[in-house]
Amino acid sequence: MDSIQRLGSLVQAQFDAYNWKIEPKRLYAPIDYFLQLGGKRMRPILTLMSTELFNAKAEIAIPAAMSVELFHNFSLIHDDIMDDAPLRRKKKTVHEKWDLNTAILSGDVLLIKAYQELAKQNTKHVPELLHLFNQTSVEVCEGQQMDMDFEKRKNVSISEYIEMIRLKTSVLLGCALEMGAIISDANEKDRKKIYSFGQDLGIAFQIKDDLLDLYGDPEKFGKQIGGDVIANKKTLLYLLAKENATPEVLKKIAKLEKIKSKKVKVREFQLLFMQLNVPKMAQTYMDQYAANAMYALESIQVKQENKTALIELSAYLMQREN
Repeated sequence: MDSIQRLGSLVQAQFDAYNWKIEPKRLYAPIDYFLQLGGKRMRPILTLMSTELFNAKAEIAIPAAMSVELFHNFSLIHDDIMDDAPLRRKKKTVHEKWDLNTAILSGDVLLIKAYQELAKQNTKHVPELLHLFNQTSVEVCEGQQMDMDFEKRKNVSISEYIEMIRLKTSVLLGCALEMGAIISDANEKDRKKIYSFGQDLGIAFQIKDDLLDLYGDPEKFGKQIGGDVIANKKTLLYLLAKENATPEVLKKIAKLEKIKSKKVKVREFQLLFMQLNVPKMAQTYMDQYAANAMYALESIQVKQENKTALIELSAYLMQREN
């Protein structure tokens, strides 16, 4: 975990150096507030870890790492608006603390700042980095649209759901890692492998998030427990429940979706999914994607000691409680 702390400190130092206390205050104060909420800073740390994996110094990839994290925070601000989420990391979301228009505009500025950071990288790498970053940005939007579309559809398959979380969440992890590989001049084959590692790790990460959303400790999770079932989202847990339900249970699920009381709705879904053994089935999916990620990492042709930090981070992400 030493590498995580060391690289996390590098990332935090960059955030501390930003000056958001400028005019107009209603544009920049929400950005300062949101970035101060913290978070795991997993994506920029992955970029720096990937750079070191391929025997380059982490410091040379700091602009790319920051661009990924600024983009991620932009997407979170806008996602919270679309999900009408009241909390993020135990604090009010930007649109709740200020208003809808302010949240949209502050998010937009973060996206522009992400491109400004990326442009600071060595000019020989910028074209490839931009191509990857742009492709990833489009895919994240595609995943978000799929997520919203699923809310209006009665039937969604598990494979469709996996594709949605691949786009919405995991491609950005793959992008963060491949950026480090590009900056450290890794070969094409290893670039693809480190991207695959991030993509599968990201899918496992999101499945873990689905589990925490319904069964996490409210004091540790930092978001509203049961937010997904309250919004009738087609998470992996929900889809596994429907796939393994009898006609009687399917009727019960349909009734539960219409419950007005959030507290009752969450409690009833928690009990039903436990009865259907859904958490254990979801854990099996998570473990498989985590194993796929580790296989991709192990096949990369670098010293085993170079992989230690990524192995430790992967274990931490799968065991986390928030």
